[in-house]
Amino acid sequence: MLKRSRRHGRRRPMSDINVVPYIDVMLVLLVIFMVTAPLITQGVKVNLPQARAGGIPSPTVASVIITVDRMGDFYLDAGQDRHLPATDKTLYDRIRTVLAYKPETPVLVRADNEVDYGRVVRAMVVAQAAGAPNVGLITAPPARREP
Repeated sequence: MLKRSRRHGRRRPMSDINVVPYIDVMLVLLVIFMVTAPLITQGVKVNLPQARAGGIPSPTVASVIITVDRMGDFYLDAGQDRHLPATDKTLYDRIRTVLAYKPETPVLVRADNEVDYGRVVRAMVVAQAAGAPNVGLITAPPARREP
């Protein structure tokens, strides 16, 4: 009789998984990614000219953006070494490669307000030589003045 009570007195092993520690880890990772994401973005700081211009419709594919900084150096947001200045040949090769895969990709030039206009034109000429049918310019909207 003693043996029977032991047998019935045992508990079955618990088969539920405790997910609370996993949720805690996921929340910590979420906070880490939210804090580090803005730090990861790289770019070249340029002072865009301000102008009132009609907007262009949003393209259906991602644009290729050529940035011309204050010193007149070219940067391209496609390919490797986006944060390093690109030569005319590098610019040409990268744009040509992008347009070979997606010919409808728009090419836009973003130039600093202080840069020599000849460098902006040079970027546009290289983009057109690489096969871009149209090259657009990016400007910042003018600052609003309070009355």
